[in-house]
Formats: sequence, structure tokens, C-alpha cells
Amino acid sequence: MTTLVTGAAGFLGSRVARQLVARGEDVRVLMRASSTNRAIADLSLEYVTGDLRDPASLDRAMKGVKRVFHVAADYRLWAKRSQDIYDSNVGGTKNLLEAAKRAGIEQLIYTSTVATIAVDRPQLPNEFTDAKLEEMVGHYKRSKWMAEREALAAAKSGLPVIVAMPTTPVGPWDWKPTPTGKIILDFLNGKMPGYVETGLNFVGVEECAAGHLLVSEKGKVGERYLLGGENLTLKQMLDALAKITGLRAPRLKIPHSLALGVAYANTVFSRLLGREPGIPIEGVKIARHNMFVDCTRAQRELGFKAGPVAAALERAVHWYGANGYVAKGRAKRMARAAAA
Repeated sequence: MTTLVTGAAGFLGSRVARQLVARGEDVRVLMRASSTNRAIADLSLEYVTGDLRDPASLDRAMKGVKRVFHVAADYRLWAKRSQDIYDSNVGGTKNLLEAAKRAGIEQLIYTSTVATIAVDRPQLPNEFTDAKLEEMVGHYKRSKWMAEREALAAAKSGLPVIVAMPTTPVGPWDWKPTPTGKIILDFLNGKMPGYVETGLNFVGVEECAAGHLLVSEKGKVGERYLLGGENLTLKQMLDALAKITGLRAPRLKIPHSLALGVAYANTVFSRLLGREPGIPIEGVKIARHNMFVDCTRAQRELGFKAGPVAAALERAVHWYGANGYVAKGRAKRMARAAAA
């Protein structure tokens, strides 16, 4: 059986592809001509060049395929043209679902996100939380909410779709990096003078990838499964990084209003220089809300197990250090702390 993986060049998708290959699966990956395969170059894979926005290329990629892991997503909190995010995440998902229907796919695992249900509720949100589009902050969250609705609608119409919902993956090989990876790197490189009061659910990327395979093995069509680990405040995550690296964690708690003002100013300045803002406005707005969730369903029904987040953060730190992402002076301080 051939399995197609979209987004295999990315942080989570590459780990899904890697675990499938380790199980002896025949894996085909869909990659844009402009993408790099640096995260999967050592794997035995079949490559198809294409784009989620090009239905003809999706038909080619689906030929002879029985199962699809649709992990690809435009995960950005800022874009020069916000419509690009919707074109990839919503339009691309619709195209893929239609191609899967034409190809007679036996199973499609759609990778959504915790963001579609992590909203303010009296109790911790879970897979049964019915969040509304107006509760989604920013283009990324809105686009993923819309794309998830397309996937669930396809399941109701008879396409065998199951939804995996990663929380916030951390670990090695976040080479772009993701917005979460940028936070880790800002800490490692001493570019984080303070922090805002917020919280996220974190999970090791390797365990999250393994959770996708469990969704395929044990998940029910039309259902959603949260693949998460620990609910931690940003301060707790930074303290964990400090313990791992020996670097000092920021102590200054920055009010959200001040952080938002700085983000607006940074965006204006960055636009004048023609570069991406270092402090995305959407990121600050999202940080106003804790994204804590209840992940027990996947544990109970799929047998999903997440390891300690501190261990995943340590793997991320070591990978960034070994691959030149950390400034030399900071890397030396980390090395001295590790030797002490």
C-alpha cells in the first residue's frame, strides 16, 4: 500500500514520513518545486512535484495511493498577502479532498490544529468543543478552522477522513523554524528581554508524529483527536529552557497592551525595510488567551502517550546548537553550563 504525505518537507510532516518509512511503508511525498527535502533527504521515498493549489498535480500524486496524511499547512502568523494563507490552507485542502474522492482513497488523515478549539471556556476545551469562526484570532487560525470544516464535511459525505489535532510540537529538525521554534531561538540567542502571560499545550514532535499513525490505526471516521502533552505557561517553558541550557530566563513580565504596541511599531518599521516583522501582531493577540486543552481522549481511545516536554525541549536545544542556529557566545555559555 502506498501512502501519500503532504508537508513532508516541514517540521511535523517530515517526522510522519520518517516514522512511516521506519515501519516499512511505501511512502510518496508531494513537494513543491521550490521546496527543500533537507529533513527527509536520507529516506527512501517517491517524490511527486506538485502544489495543493494545482488539482492536476494532486491527481498525479494520488494515483495508486490508498492512504493520505495531509500534514501540509501554511503556518505563519504574518504574510505580505494574507490571501496566500487561505489559498493553501483552505483552497488547498478542498482540492486535496476532491482529488482523494476521485482517486477512491481508503483513508485520509487531515492534520488540523489545537487552535480550532483552544478558546476561552469555563472548562478545558477538548475535541467536542464547538468553537466559532469569530473566536479565531488571525488568518492562520481562521484558515485552519475553515479547512477543518471542509474535512469534517467531506467525512459526512462519505470520504473516510479522520482529523488529527496537534497541539504545539517542539523538538529537533524545526529548521525553518516554526513560530514556536522562533520563541525557543529568541531565548537561546538572548533576544527575549521579557515575556507575556500566556500558555500553550506542548508535545514532542516525534510523539505527535507517532500519534498520527495511531489516528490512522484506531481513529474513527469523522472524529477529531487532540495530540498533546503538557499545559505550560510561557514562563514555565522558558524556565525549563533555562534549566536545560544554564542561560537566564527573562524575569520581566510585559503587559499585553505594551507588547501589542511594540508589535504594531515593529510591523510598521519592518514594512518600511521590506522584511518580516520580528514580533507579529497576530502572535501577541493570540497570546492574550491561554491555549490549554484536555488531551485525554487520544490517550484513552488511541493509546497515545506523550513524553516529558522538558525532554523534547532539550532535544530541540541540542539540534539548534549543533546546526548553527545559536550565536557562538551563547553556545559557549551553554556548553560551559553543560560541563559544570
